[in-house]
Amino acid sequence: MIKSSVTDNFVSDIRISKILITLGVAFLIGFFIYILYKRVFSGVLYSKSFNVSLMGMTMITATVIIAINSNLVLSLGMVGALSIVRFRTPIKDPTDLIFLFWAAVAGIVTGAGFFTLAIIGSIIIGLILFLFIKRSSIETPYLLVINCDSDDSEREIHSHLTKSVKRYNMKQKTVTAGNIELTLELRLDDKEGGFVNTVSGLTGVKNALLISYSGDYVS
Repeated sequence: MIKSSVTDNFVSDIRISKILITLGVAFLIGFFIYILYKRVFSGVLYSKSFNVSLMGMTMITATVIIAINSNLVLSLGMVGALSIVRFRTPIKDPTDLIFLFWAAVAGIVTGAGFFTLAIIGSIIIGLILFLFIKRSSIETPYLLVINCDSDDSEREIHSHLTKSVKRYNMKQKTVTAGNIELTLELRLDDKEGGFVNTVSGLTGVKNALLISYSGDYVS
């Protein structure tokens, strides 16, 4: 009974219609991932080849799962073959890892025939990622590096920032003979150039540098 129940779940032939429908659904989900990644990308350099690979991974994974579901011997051999595959491409952005895992899972679910789960799950995941990633990029964080000559100048800088920016906080302070260097994280609405000119014109300020960054800072 166990032998018949196992072998009944595997077939030696795969219908062309099943292959086309599965790959079609995998392509649509992969294309959705492709469009979403392009829209929400917020890194330094956009890689089209990486984005295309997400769509390809969805379809390739679906193809593998179709084969595994159709042949018992092939499924055992493919598990052993795939266990030796190693990917050594470094992933610098954790968001890229999410999209890679999403593409692989979508291909697995689609190849297994759970089209409704794959489509609804991808839509929900896409909406959540779009809302959270886009919302986090509305306010661009800046680093303001200021060199001033005294404690009075520093107090005047803090007083000006309190009135002119939405919020700010001190990241680093370095004091040397005749110089105080401040590194502050802040949020601006607009007119970055005018803001830097105003800060540079404060009494005792030697220079001011405004840097846009991703939100990660190492002191």
